[in-house]
Amino acid sequence: MDLRLDHVTLVYPDGDATLTAVDDACLTVPAGTTTALLGPSGAGKSSLLAVAAGLTRPSRGTVSIGGDVVLTPATTVARSTRVRLERIGMVFQSPQLLGSLTAVEQLELHAHLRGRRPAGVRARAMELLDAVGVADHAGRRPAQLSGGQRQRVAIARALVGRPEVLLVDEPTSALDHERGTQVVDLIIGLARETGAATLLVSHDASTLATVDATVRMLDARIEETVDLATA
Repeated sequence: MDLRLDHVTLVYPDGDATLTAVDDACLTVPAGTTTALLGPSGAGKSSLLAVAAGLTRPSRGTVSIGGDVVLTPATTVARSTRVRLERIGMVFQSPQLLGSLTAVEQLELHAHLRGRRPAGVRARAMELLDAVGVADHAGRRPAQLSGGQRQRVAIARALVGRPEVLLVDEPTSALDHERGTQVVDLIIGLARETGAATLLVSHDASTLATVDATVRMLDARIEETVDLATA
């Protein structure tokens, strides 16, 4: 299902004034495709992702999934949490894995928190770990994994609940160019395979050659699609 942001604005109080973090953003990410969001630090990329994830309510505008308006300025915390659990997967800049759990247990716990029944969860978890290339490390804890392997586990964890939308924040920031490109290509492939509408925030245009679309944020506003060759 498509992810759609309609005239999303996010305004914070700033002393006696206000700070506009996102200004009238309109964006559609079709199901099964990956859109990369580029821009300098402070442009509003992470703020936009937070609104799309239901972590922050927009001051104005709406977020829709598959034609259903799911997030508005009036959406309650309980409703936002339910939408996030049921329909959205997230990959953070840091993998944020639990140090006491093995790779497969990370996925199993996430599936249980999303209300998935125990039957079939282990099989689904192993299927995803295999898809991201770390099935042979399923029994290892985060301290026993490389940075790239931890990021791959985090990607698998985000997909274990079969989300309709996948939101990814700077997945390559701690990786070298080669590993970063591999991770981005992996995300794109999984988005196409699972049908998830994927929005990927990145600072590194050189790893994004295979994304379906690229947009730039500047001064809290979304600009037109950009050419990666000049990004």
